[in-house]
Amino acid sequence: MSFFRSLRLFQHLGPRSRPVPLGSRPFHAGGVGSEASSSKEHLKKLRRKTGYSFTNCKKALDACGGDLAQAEAWLHKQAQKEGWSKATKLQGRKTKEGLIGLLREGNSAVMVEVNCETDFVSRNLKFQQLVQQVALGTMLYCQSVREQLSTYSKGFLETAELSQLRAGPNREDSLKDQLTLFIGKLGENLTLKRAAWVTVPNGFYIGSYVHGAVHSPSLGNMVLGKYGALVICQTSEEKSNLEDLGRRLGQHVVGMAPLSVGSMEDEPGGEEETKMLAQPYLLDPSITLGHSSKWLQANLNSKYLRETSPEVSQGH
Repeated sequence: MSFFRSLRLFQHLGPRSRPVPLGSRPFHAGGVGSEASSSKEHLKKLRRKTGYSFTNCKKALDACGGDLAQAEAWLHKQAQKEGWSKATKLQGRKTKEGLIGLLREGNSAVMVEVNCETDFVSRNLKFQQLVQQVALGTMLYCQSVREQLSTYSKGFLETAELSQLRAGPNREDSLKDQLTLFIGKLGENLTLKRAAWVTVPNGFYIGSYVHGAVHSPSLGNMVLGKYGALVICQTSEEKSNLEDLGRRLGQHVVGMAPLSVGSMEDEPGGEEETKMLAQPYLLDPSITLGHSSKWLQANLNSKYLRETSPEVSQGH
């Protein structure tokens, strides 16, 4: 199972699916309908836009008199019905694989975790699109709750809260609705595990690290991976290496999994040390993290907050 760790740093390092029958006729049953209402051009457009089969798109156009907008809504409605059916059938199946998604926008960042049953599905483009949708919904929420800040603000959302968020701007459907739709498309049980969000005022910087990072299918400011960390930095003056520092600290957190920050006065510990500043520095075990950088010693004190799942698999 994928998971993330969040780090606060400042005086804190802190379808093939078979949709539900419509009437007595299954969604995939091939009612031909009126050829006039489903021209080839409309059929191609609807197919390109929704990704559903030509058979389903033709049936939707026939049912909606050739109106593209209505046909698209009709398709989503039928697919969602199917998703609910599959979601009920697959409920309870373990979801030990998945991805995290890290999305940055201005002075805010969100990290979300979405789980699936198999690694094969986690590599599927549709699943990655779902992770992206969850991140967008979480970012919308983050931006709606932030206030005039004098320091950083952060929050965590568990499954129930995350499921109720809107799927994005100008949308009425929830992330739970989107999850159901993708269960129907992918044929596996999927879960919205959790999300974390941070937002900072001027003078702060959000650093990040994602292990095994790949770019989102369509968002340039989002990356996907298996592990990740967020770091919030504040300094007394502008520093050119904040991005690199944030990445290295995040990398250490992902690799060494500290449980607390400790202090610069702590004695150096070994591999079992859980205080971050006393741990051997991941990138140079001959020194501790606290003594790995004069810049770090001069400018940062820290406090660490870690979130993990009790179901995390070793080596994942």
